[in-house]
Amino acid sequence: MTFSKRAQAISGLGGDKWALHFAAKEKIESGQDIISLSIGEPELLPPPMLGEVAKSAIDAGRVGYTNGPGELALRKILADKYTERAQRLISTDQVLITAGTQNALYLTFQTLVGPGDEVLVTDPLYATYEGVIRATGAEPVSIYLRPEMNFHLQVDDIKRKITSKTKALLLNSPQNPTGAVLTEKELNKIGDLAKANNFWIVSDEVYEELVFPGSKFASAFDNSDFADRTVALSSISKSHAAAGYRAGWLVASKEFCAAALPILETDIFGTPPFIQDAAAAVLEKGPSALAPTMRANYARRAKMVFDELDGFGNLKVTRPEAGMFVLIDARISGQTSTEFGRKLLEEAGVAVMPGSSFGKALDGFVRVSLTVDDDVLVRALSQIKKVI
Repeated sequence: MTFSKRAQAISGLGGDKWALHFAAKEKIESGQDIISLSIGEPELLPPPMLGEVAKSAIDAGRVGYTNGPGELALRKILADKYTERAQRLISTDQVLITAGTQNALYLTFQTLVGPGDEVLVTDPLYATYEGVIRATGAEPVSIYLRPEMNFHLQVDDIKRKITSKTKALLLNSPQNPTGAVLTEKELNKIGDLAKANNFWIVSDEVYEELVFPGSKFASAFDNSDFADRTVALSSISKSHAAAGYRAGWLVASKEFCAAALPILETDIFGTPPFIQDAAAAVLEKGPSALAPTMRANYARRAKMVFDELDGFGNLKVTRPEAGMFVLIDARISGQTSTEFGRKLLEEAGVAVMPGSSFGKALDGFVRVSLTVDDDVLVRALSQIKKVI
């Protein structure tokens, strides 16, 4: 049997990147005592209101078909949110509801690029980015983020990768896996570059509400000079500890949304009404009530990892500015990130994500999730130190 060139192009770019996580999961299911610090799933439960509203909506019969763009009530709430954030009027025609940020990413690139085009991406990058780009037939072009610059994207590094084929730049700020948060000044320079070279900015902002003290969230979409060439994506997965609800959205120009809508309609033609009702209920309240607790937890735990492991056995630990992860630089070990991660799993009973799952720049690093209770993290760090 043969398969499409598109399917072949993204072979190995999906769940294969989580191989070590799945290996750890099998050990846990077999009864082994494994501490999982691999995936970014908040340890807190979502707001009770989410489940209550979803159940009430199901009981009320909100289980039928919906429209392609999404329920008007939810789009109005999001339009108001971005109107306040950007300090300019955002209409409901500028909002599309998606099945999570991943669906929004897929939709965006299907709308913007195709065979022969190039998309600038950072390295490291979130594990699914390469797949959503290659699924269009376009080619991802990597821009390495330098540890000595705290993994902040540099304009000069972008300039060196721009060609006549460049159609978009995919940004993730706050970033997974590095926790870097681009400043308004940095984003303005990037926006000027995009304008001068006529390419799009795709801005994954799912960690917007998890920025630590000392840093401040900013978005190219909020600058009116770049708004017509920026697509902002987000969801309630991280901010409301609701990854399984698959409630996401994108905000862009009316022209972009009109072009993207037929693709969205041929893909999923609307997320369940009861999920949209639940998302609307929590988003209408404003910023997530869970986010302050998560921010404090993750910042504290990142410091715990730094204090325990930075310099221990010549390891280096990053200081993230946001998010729910911390990076450990274990290149001194001489092992690949997969080899080092496998060593921690087999000998320390601790599951982490190999840095190579996020690009070539992090081979020799591992990503540690901060979404476990403090006492569990203390035990994990103790077990890692014994192995080191």
